[in-house]
Amino acid sequence: MSNYNILIMGASYGSLLGIKLVLAGHTVTMVCLPEEVALFNAEGARVRLPVRGLDAPVEINSQNAPGKLSAAAPGAVDPAAYDLVALAMQEPQYRSPGVRELLDAVAIAKVPCMSIMNMPPPPYLARIPGLDAGALHDCYTDHAIWENFDPALVTLCSPDAQAFRPPEEKVNLLQVGLPTNFKAARFASDRHTAMLHRLEADIEAIRYDAGGEKIELPVKLRVHESLFVPLAKWNMLLTGNYRCVQKDGMRPIRDAVHGDLELSRSIYNWVGKVGQAIGAAADDLVPFEKYAKAAEGLLKPSSAARALLAGAHNIERTDRLVQAVAAQKGMQLDSVDETVAMVDLWLEANRGKA
Repeated sequence: MSNYNILIMGASYGSLLGIKLVLAGHTVTMVCLPEEVALFNAEGARVRLPVRGLDAPVEINSQNAPGKLSAAAPGAVDPAAYDLVALAMQEPQYRSPGVRELLDAVAIAKVPCMSIMNMPPPPYLARIPGLDAGALHDCYTDHAIWENFDPALVTLCSPDAQAFRPPEEKVNLLQVGLPTNFKAARFASDRHTAMLHRLEADIEAIRYDAGGEKIELPVKLRVHESLFVPLAKWNMLLTGNYRCVQKDGMRPIRDAVHGDLELSRSIYNWVGKVGQAIGAAADDLVPFEKYAKAAEGLLKPSSAARALLAGAHNIERTDRLVQAVAAQKGMQLDSVDETVAMVDLWLEANRGKA
């Protein structure tokens, strides 16, 4: 059985998926910035993973994997040469020069795409019956860049693992803090879904040689029949990630969740009801207690909060998206409105400084 040729747009979080794919023997090309291209091609992608039972994280280098990982600039790849495209950038980045043109070429080439953004792409939302995806355009930095995609060729994968690039390290190193799984929804077609199941099985079979011992590595790919399993991340984002954003600065996810646990529970459960209002089943969602336990170890502000603090003019607005989806179903929550307004204030202030 031949291995797959996979394009990953985005090399930060994307390198976590990339390293799992090359450990499984597949070929990966990551699209990234010029200085990242040079470093990945010279020194490989490096990922540090905490492994249960080991005192120190395991550091994996793609150059030692059975598959092949390389990096390229947006203009140097032909999407038609790939079996699958993974969308691993932050949503606002897709309108960047070069990236925008590549994204459109992916759409025109009709290559199946798996998004690992927190923000589901508009064509994925178009797969959800009864949801007016066209009325959600204002939640996106530039919805027009997605217009050529066939919704049947787009699926969503929830990036539940928490990872970051340590500032003291080179940019080809990603450190995983919370090693949970990627959870992907099926494609519309059985043929494309079978490809996901093959990748799921190949990643499951990985055994890594750590000092002469073959060990199982965390962060698997799990493929689900339900369109709503990846949307379980919405509960977490609205309860923790976006509530890191405070008037006078940013707080860790742990503090956002555990500062007032009952308020967090009420927000989490309300977002779950929004998911159920658009078709999710109760067992598509992660129980609050499991999330709250995981949040105890999330000692940094979310990436969205850190981006705002650094002066970002645009971030992924899953907070605004959930608010707008809820409104379509006649639902509203003051705490969510307050979060959206707080993020709006930071963005307005950042843009005002430009």
